[in-house]
Amino acid sequence: MSEYQYYEFQAIDRPLSDEEMEKLRCFSTRARISRTSFVNEYNWGDFKGDPDAWMEKYFDAFLYFANWGTHILKLRLPSRLLDPETAQQYCVGDSAFVRQKAGRVILSFVSDDEGGEWDDEEEPSSALFAVRAELARGDLRALYLGWLLCVQNREVDDEELEPPVPRGLGELSATAEALAEFLRIDRDLLDVAARSSPQLRKVEYHPKEVTEWVARLPAREKDEVIASLIVNGDHSAISALLLRFNRERSTGALMDQPPRRTVGALLQSAKACFEERSRLEADKRAKEKARREHEAALAREQHLDSLRGQESKLWARVESLISTKQPKDYDRTVQILLDLRDLDLHTRGGDFHRHLKALRQAHARKPSFLLRLEKAGL
Repeated sequence: MSEYQYYEFQAIDRPLSDEEMEKLRCFSTRARISRTSFVNEYNWGDFKGDPDAWMEKYFDAFLYFANWGTHILKLRLPSRLLDPETAQQYCVGDSAFVRQKAGRVILSFVSDDEGGEWDDEEEPSSALFAVRAELARGDLRALYLGWLLCVQNREVDDEELEPPVPRGLGELSATAEALAEFLRIDRDLLDVAARSSPQLRKVEYHPKEVTEWVARLPAREKDEVIASLIVNGDHSAISALLLRFNRERSTGALMDQPPRRTVGALLQSAKACFEERSRLEADKRAKEKARREHEAALAREQHLDSLRGQESKLWARVESLISTKQPKDYDRTVQILLDLRDLDLHTRGGDFHRHLKALRQAHARKPSFLLRLEKAGL
């Protein structure tokens, strides 16, 4: 199998400068480079840059995809949008980890499945970058998915307690669902974790409420946001304001936190969930098999009923087909003989085996025909 690797970097909060684009071009003549992205695919060779260094200097998101089963997603957010200590509660292993650099938080999610089958039509989805926007709005479901991946890969002790369970695990957005699939989160483990997750609250923004809140902000803060947008194209300043607004208007958000479960309890529940689901699926398959067998038996009975009283004609048809010495006619002969055998069983006539013995003797020099009889149990 040929090698395939996909690299995609995205600049979201601010575009790349001409100088930065020139520096990136030195690493690849084939890459597609724009003000907001660097994309390259490799069927041989390898990437000459350092994804971690690039995330520190240039980009806000990174997606990696290889045909030997490695999936990587990296996201960079300003610390004012994602508290580093909060991120560290969830990113606790090699599958999900966090680091800080120059006032920014860089998250890494890594999934390896070397035993998985490669689908040539499978393509990486840049839609995963939308996870960053959800995190910037204070939606921590992606972080919890990263923690579940660490649990799934046994990177967390059984006695450890889970971090705070975010709302909406049982009703993932399309973006979070894509992340769970990309990271190959076990569905039973996710379903069990979601049992303690409160439902999402519908967020509505009323112009009057927002206007009054903005009016209370110090003029200096508002000036800094506007200047940052104009000079640097930094949209994270808007996200920070929105996040702050949501936090200040929400009261008692932690009052409905469910009891935190241990890793061991979650794994045991996920195992029980898997066993129950497997049992139900096995029951369903067994019932479906029984239904098909019953329908086949009825159809067989109807077919035999249509042949009753025509035994002599069928034996004559058998002799006629054998005389052609054609493989397809031999196959048709076997089918007729099976019908005759089953008719004989129903009528208890007992003549079938006598006729069959005579037929074998008469055509003893037709090994291909006799072999078909053996395979059919005749």
